[in-house]
Amino acid sequence: MRLDYVLYVVAIMCFIVTGAVAAYAATQQLWIVTTAVIGLAFIGAGYTQRPRERTQTQITVSPPPPPPIPQTPKAVEVKVENKVEEIKAEPQPAPVIEVKPPSVGLLDVKGIKDKRAQQLKAVGINSVEDLAKASAEDLAAKLKIAPYFTGKWIENAKEILKKP
Repeated sequence: MRLDYVLYVVAIMCFIVTGAVAAYAATQQLWIVTTAVIGLAFIGAGYTQRPRERTQTQITVSPPPPPPIPQTPKAVEVKVENKVEEIKAEPQPAPVIEVKPPSVGLLDVKGIKDKRAQQLKAVGINSVEDLAKASAEDLAAKLKIAPYFTGKWIENAKEILKKP
């Protein structure tokens, strides 16, 4: 239950007591004022404990610009001894963009996070291939952890390398 609701309920009870005292004993004005002030204090406390509205910021990602359009070859005129020859320029091939398959890093192995990857690099394991070739017992001794964990990492590394 939220705290602001509890404070509102206490404030309502104070106002009920105020009304009851005012109805039965009109001579006890101190009770009326006191319970009314306490009720207002609880309303204020409840208001300060209400949950805040969260504003969501939208992240807009613009699409990548389109690739450049290859230019068409232009004709060039050259004057040689009063003769006009037309030389056509060869179209230049568009630049070849080599797409590499996504590299597999130590963070892709199940159970290895940033801190553990840094520790593995410190002991000489820099890639998934290095991890797949490592010995579970030797690696566990270097990292001072149980060989069970290093064995699991090595198995996962070997599975990752088998995938195309």
